[in-house]
Formats: sequence, C-alpha cells, structure tokens
Amino acid sequence: MIYPCLIYFSFTSCLIEFSCVILAIVTHTCFHPSAVGHCHPQVVAAGKNQMATLVTAQGFINDSLTKYVKELTSHLPDTLNVVYLVNSGSEANDLALRLARSHTSHKDVVVFDEAYHGNLGNLIDISPKMFKRMPQGKKDFVHVIPCPDTYRGPHRDDSPGAAAEKYVMEAERVVMQAIQNNRKISCLFTECVVVNCGVIVPPRNYFSLLYNLIREVGGVCVADEVQTALGRTGECFWAFEHYGVVPDIVTTGKPLGNGYPMAAVITTREISESLGEYYSTFGGNPVACAVGMAVLDVIENEKLVQSAKAVGKTLLENLQLLKTKHECVGDVRGMGLCLALDIVQDKASRKPARELAQTIVHRVKEDHHTLLQVQGPGHNIITITPPMCFTQLNARSLTTALDEALTACCLRNQHSDLMSHPLGLERNQAVLSLEELERFDEEEVTGPEPKRPRTSYDDVD
Repeated sequence: MIYPCLIYFSFTSCLIEFSCVILAIVTHTCFHPSAVGHCHPQVVAAGKNQMATLVTAQGFINDSLTKYVKELTSHLPDTLNVVYLVNSGSEANDLALRLARSHTSHKDVVVFDEAYHGNLGNLIDISPKMFKRMPQGKKDFVHVIPCPDTYRGPHRDDSPGAAAEKYVMEAERVVMQAIQNNRKISCLFTECVVVNCGVIVPPRNYFSLLYNLIREVGGVCVADEVQTALGRTGECFWAFEHYGVVPDIVTTGKPLGNGYPMAAVITTREISESLGEYYSTFGGNPVACAVGMAVLDVIENEKLVQSAKAVGKTLLENLQLLKTKHECVGDVRGMGLCLALDIVQDKASRKPARELAQTIVHRVKEDHHTLLQVQGPGHNIITITPPMCFTQLNARSLTTALDEALTACCLRNQHSDLMSHPLGLERNQAVLSLEELERFDEEEVTGPEPKRPRTSYDDVD
C-alpha cells in the first residue's frame, strides 16, 4: 500500500455464500474521518500497544491523559486551557451547549440556517438541517441567522467586506428581536468553515463582527471544529484561526482519533468552573489518549498541515479549471483539503442540480473507485475532504476523474472532438502515469514525497 488515503475493502462476508474467492477493491476516499489516513501504522501500533497494557483507568489520572492534554492545548490560544475528553463529536457539542448554558444561566442559542451539530436530542433542537424535517419544528429558544453564503446568498454581489457587514446586520436583527421578546442568548454555535452547509467560507471579517455582537448581549461563542480541526483547512491548526478570533468554547471530534471514538471540548477556566463536576467513564481512556497522541505526532512529523495547504492549493486551482470548462460547475470554494464543487443547472440561474450531482458522484465511484459526498441544502454540493495524507498525485487523479464524469454527465450532447481537457490529460485515464506527472514539475507548490511502501504494521520504527 503506497498511499494511506487508499482503502482496501474486503467483501468476504457478503460474498462467502456465493464464492470462496475474496474480492478486494482499492478505493480512494475523498471524505473521511481518518485525518492521517486509513489505518496509519503508527496510530494502529500506538493503540495496539496501549490496549495490551491498560485499557481503562476509570477514576485515575494516567500519564497518557496528561501528556495528550498538554500536547493538544499547545496548539490553542492560552486562554483555552481546560479540556474535556469525550467519545464523539455529538457528545462534545452536547457538553459545549451545557457549558454555555451553565456559564450564562441562559438557554437560547443562535445558529446558522441549515446547520447540523449532532444527533443527540439537544443538538437536533439546534440543527435547522434536522428540525426543519421533523414534526416539532423549531423551538422558541433557537434563533436562526442566515449562513454567510457569498455565492448563493442574498449578498452575493457585494464585496467580501460589505457582505460580511450585511450578514452581521441580519444576524443583529434576529438577536435583537429575540431580546425584545424577553429571550436571553446563551451562545452562538457555529462552524467557521461551514462544511455541513456545503463548505461555505465566510468573508474574513465576518466572525470578528459576529462574535462582538454575541458577546455584547451576554452570550459566549462556540466554534464547532468537529470536521475542520487539526490543520485540514491548511496553514492553521484550527479553522477559527483564519478569522483572527478566539472562541470561548471549541469542540472537535472526527480527526482526533483517526477513526477511533474520540472527541474533545476545550474552554476557559472561568467557563469550566461554572459547570461543576463532570465525569465520563470512557472519555480520555488510555487507549484513546495513546491514539490521539500518535495522530498529533504523525501530523507534525509528516508535515500534514503544510501538505494540506500545498495539495489543497493544487486541487483548488485544478477545480477552478473544471469550473471554467463545465457549465454545470457553478462555484468552487474551500480551504486546504476542505473543498466543494457547487453543481448547478446553469451558471446564470445558479439553481441547484441535485440529480446531476448524485449522478456525477456515482459515476466517479463506479469508473474510478473514488468516493465523494453530496451535501448542502439543495443536495447539489460535492464536498472533498480526504485524509490529510492526500498527495499531489491523488489530487491530479481526482481532477481527471471529475473531468471525465463532468464531461459524460454535463456535455454528453456535444461532440467529443470539440472537447479538450484543461490540464492536457486524456479523459479515459483514471490515474496519471509518471511520464504525465513530469509535466507538472515546474509547479511552484509541491506536496510531501510519497511514503515508502509498507507491507505490514510491523514496519514501524
């Protein structure tokens, strides 16, 4: 296995009734909770060794917990120095909501329209994506503000700075209306790069203005980093850092354990003291901490934050070329290895093309064994959030696969001899050859060198 963002699926269980043959399929995954790659040997070894030593230390502080918390907080602002370790992103967000309400003694929450923050009851209540489709609808303590979408939103034609101010003014109207109705705001609960709404990247001055608004009315600001933490957005370790703000509470989940159940809530000493005693049987267990420490080590040693920036830059540029070529690609956006293609009926109307997006994703899976995901309110936004070990070669192969699928799905009525790939690649080729890869040697930004092949988990220093 050369690239750890490849997954080897064994279908023995579903085929054994029909055949004695084991079928293996190699699949690229471009959405994945494994931050450093599927079954990274160093992470697996750390978990295996700790599991053979001590699995749980219920009621006791252990060395692995102390070391992990110290390492995690070293990547955060000094004021965020209290860590609660839990088992999932939903559990982390639920605890963050509890912290905010305990600290402010208020209940009301401000969220983005179409946001999603988890599958527990309290989180369904503050997730418009979910409660809009449920009988109970929106609760009185939830206040929904527009997602700062500069492509399809109402302020699409404004400059980024002006759009930010207008979106915050709309948020202010919602908040002030709540206060006039004798409601008290406990917190703002948002992602900074809004993945669940289709990788919406707000203008750079948006959160500084919005955080000021919430704090002026007595609320605290919660940053949901369940999908964007640990450098996925490139350059910065946390998405909120791109906006020059410091949240009062930060949550994260998926990337911490590279697929192992692990999540965290990080907050200030003042807010944590308002909660009182908190206890979790499995949160912060020795195995989770060993796995979490290995993930942080891999990110640092393999320079995956820098790689996410470099590879993401290449991929974003290539996706922009696809946007120029294909009428159905309305927008390309994102940061680092958190990107999206907005599939539309046509560029003028910007109307979501839901069925077309699903068809493209299906064709990429069938023809190129590559998994993509569709998100957004219109179910038309193809999101690309691969493991951070995604390489330049992987990025170019994905671009080729997307170009083939887009050509087949969007331009099938045009003559093939009028079509040309913007990158000079043959459309029938799923993976670039080394000879074709040499054409790109002149690029200014390059990713890390490919890892040497590993044949077993024992091949770890």
